[in-house]
Amino acid sequence: MFKEINQDNLAESVKDNDIVVVQYSATWCGNCRLMKPKFKKLAGENEDIPFIMVDAEKFPESRKLANVNNLPTFATFVNGEFKNQVQTNKFESLKELVNEVTSN
Repeated sequence: MFKEINQDNLAESVKDNDIVVVQYSATWCGNCRLMKPKFKKLAGENEDIPFIMVDAEKFPESRKLANVNNLPTFATFVNGEFKNQVQTNKFESLKELVNEVTSN
């Protein structure tokens, strides 16, 4: 399930779901735009897990949940807790991050 948040409320989704995968991006970030369709593809392959796009510039509280300092950053949350992150523009690295939380 893919969605883009439009308010600084990522913490609610993290708390309400067993697993959450997040792409932190910004409108000016070219690599973020390149990775978005790949992120959506993985969301389509994992319909029972929320894949959430967060504009890291607009939503600082959501950004703090994964200590984001570079874009694009992809983060996973399990049982309400930050699990792992990767800063990448490579699909394989993103896929490995998702596999860490979906293959259990």
